Amino acid sequence: MPAPAPPPVEGPTGPGYDTPTARQWVTLGIVLMSTVIVVLDTTVLNVAIPTILHEFDTTLPSLEWVITGYSLTFATFLIIGGRLGDIYGQRRVFITGAALFAGGSLLASLSWNVASLVVGEALIEGLGASLMLPATLALLSNTFQGRSRAMAFAAWGAVAGSAAGLGPVVGGLLTTDFSWRWAFRINVIIAPLAIIGALLFIPATKRSGRREPLDGPGAALIALGMFLLVFALSEGGTYGWITPIASVHLGHHQIWSGHAAVSIIPLILLASFLVLYCFYRHERSREARHASPLFEFGLLQHRTFRYGLVTTTVLSMGQLGLSFALALFLQEGKHLTALQNGLWVLPYGLSIIVGAPIAGRLTSRIGTVTVIRLGLVMQTAGLVYMAFRVSPHLTFLELLGGLVVYGLGAGFSVTQLTNVILSDIPPTKSGVASGTNTTVRQVGSALGIAVIGTVVTTQTINNAVNAIATTRSLSPATRVAATVQVRALGANYEPPAGLPAHATVTLTRILESSVSTATHDALLFAATVVFLGACLSWLIPNHTPRVGPMDAVQADLTSEGLAEELAAFVPVDPEGELLEGQPDRAPALDRPSEPRAGCPGVLHYAATVL
Repeated sequence: MPAPAPPPVEGPTGPGYDTPTARQWVTLGIVLMSTVIVVLDTTVLNVAIPTILHEFDTTLPSLEWVITGYSLTFATFLIIGGRLGDIYGQRRVFITGAALFAGGSLLASLSWNVASLVVGEALIEGLGASLMLPATLALLSNTFQGRSRAMAFAAWGAVAGSAAGLGPVVGGLLTTDFSWRWAFRINVIIAPLAIIGALLFIPATKRSGRREPLDGPGAALIALGMFLLVFALSEGGTYGWITPIASVHLGHHQIWSGHAAVSIIPLILLASFLVLYCFYRHERSREARHASPLFEFGLLQHRTFRYGLVTTTVLSMGQLGLSFALALFLQEGKHLTALQNGLWVLPYGLSIIVGAPIAGRLTSRIGTVTVIRLGLVMQTAGLVYMAFRVSPHLTFLELLGGLVVYGLGAGFSVTQLTNVILSDIPPTKSGVASGTNTTVRQVGSALGIAVIGTVVTTQTINNAVNAIATTRSLSPATRVAATVQVRALGANYEPPAGLPAHATVTLTRILESSVSTATHDALLFAATVVFLGACLSWLIPNHTPRVGPMDAVQADLTSEGLAEELAAFVPVDPEGELLEGQPDRAPALDRPSEPRAGCPGVLHYAATVL
């Protein structure tokens, strides 16, 4: 007599898992609210730098450590933060990160000098952000399934993308009408609300087995390696890539002379590669011994993860073309204020918000990877359009079309790419995988700023120097003096007071034209890189969505075929634990999911993010 068929198992949202529960909606709201404050802090303070300079009576190099330090700390601890979530629970690490973020924001809002601002913003806030952001992705990855999962990731990507774009607008409004300190006071209000919401609505977890130890040596190696790498990529333009152009100081102590034979940057890059190689060898050794490595390089066997990370790195490089080069053009070429600059690029952020839900719906029709490819093509088209529109006489309406197309493309690609990257990762590794995803974005962004910044600076100087040399209406003395100043200041050059009116107008027009030409070249470079990302995306398998997770596993069902099918489902709980309020749930199977031939309902689901 054949064995009776097992009863159907339903997840927390019913068959198909397409209708989120009220608790899931609240979880999404908490995650989005937290994402806003983390991403906003990467750009909101940029426009307040002149005000802070005056208030603290300090120098620009000292204040730059506030902005650079936040990014350095954030990138340094992302992978570690993700792994801590896998070990101790995503909710616990999220709450810890939010508490640190709120504490750092409070100190920054009360700061009395640059040192206190660096400690609050760059160190404490950056560390809190590195714990929060990977946890938000892991919580989404393991809370939503089916079509609702694509929509949740689309919302995350839309919020993250628009928050980065709205940062200068928010910063400009706060600095102009209130105080730059309100950029931190907002966090002091929102972060505690996120903590309370997490305690009330995100389920607590209980360990079902022995907790894996944290790989301390691996954590130290990856932290040092990432710090050195991101520092070198971010500061190469400041200190010189090969030949030193400025001395390196730590506090009041000079640690590298600007007159040395070679810049410190190549040495730091070499050191970072050596440290990261040591990290790789250390992790592979622990992985071979099953000794709980910080990051399992075996995860790269998943094509969605491997090629998704490569695509993300390249894409992050190109996307900085818009935010960096265009911002420089609008302020130096069009002479817009920081607030006006933010308002000009506002349609980009709004278009991401519009494009993200459309992308979420299209995933069930044409596949997630196809949506990503379509978005990358749209972004390439938007960059090319803007590159050929850029000129000193550019109007907002001429720029609008490119911003909208580019923003819609970002809503398609950026919001769904992380979904794909995490789609085949075992839930017990979702935290460290999320941290890795965000880390490669940071590295790609830093590399993009370095390369595109070099393109803009070099082309601006070369174009301006050539134009000055061939302009006979300027006196020889004026041409020589202007050439020296342009080579030293680049796009920041302004004709000095005391020049004849016609010379001032001529030099201003030369600089505006040079900046617009350099921006044209930078945007074309960015378009080429994004198009390369679109080509790389063809290496990512276009899986069909998963139906959802198994919420219970029958202990007496041990046939090999059923075990394979159950293993293809993604458990809701990232650590395979018993969730609070659901005592009948058995531990989830901890093994990579593989599609089973003839079972389209359990094929891999391509999921989402930044």
